[in-house]
Amino acid sequence: MEVIAIVERFENLEERKQRTIRQAALAEFAAHGYAKASTNRIVKAAGIGKGMLFYYFTSKQELYAYLVKYSLETIQSRFLDRVDGKEPDMIERLTQLARLKMEAQIENEEVFNFSSVFMQENDAPLPDGLAVKIGELKQTGYRLMYEGIDKSRFRKDADPDKVFHLIRWSIDGFQQELLAKLSGQNLAEIDFAPYWDEFYGYLAILKRSFYETEGESS
Repeated sequence: MEVIAIVERFENLEERKQRTIRQAALAEFAAHGYAKASTNRIVKAAGIGKGMLFYYFTSKQELYAYLVKYSLETIQSRFLDRVDGKEPDMIERLTQLARLKMEAQIENEEVFNFSSVFMQENDAPLPDGLAVKIGELKQTGYRLMYEGIDKSRFRKDADPDKVFHLIRWSIDGFQQELLAKLSGQNLAEIDFAPYWDEFYGYLAILKRSFYETEGESS
């Protein structure tokens, strides 16, 4: 099976209708995975007839592949393409990643929920081209996180790889705890300034704990 072409009938729909169908399908696959996802639940959530869904997508498999393609493009353009991969300071790089990912998740919550499923699923049928693109996206994320980090800024009495992971876990943990705390709220309407102030306070502690001071590094 080749990489799917753009589904012209669907993409010729007005954006509001596209979004309604897409959001319903993304939510269903995110909640149940490919095998247990139900097109009956999708059409009910979208408020359309089943015949209309299959007018745009000939099968559940084609719908799933379309959503994977759409999600990969969204994550690339709304998140990864905005990251400065040349930033050498690890905390600054990971902070940038965390903030950009949070912004992208707020705008595209269903896409990111779905991505956590299709990135792990091995039994969902996908065109070879899409499977390759998933691997490429993972590699891009890995590269943006790890490549070009200046580990000489870390304390000399600490293992730099362990320092890297401790800092990454701390930042990831804060982000996940914040998202859990705000679950169910309209994220687009929340003032994140106090949360970012709290976040930067933790980052200052991490730098004092794991970075050399100016006097020590000279």
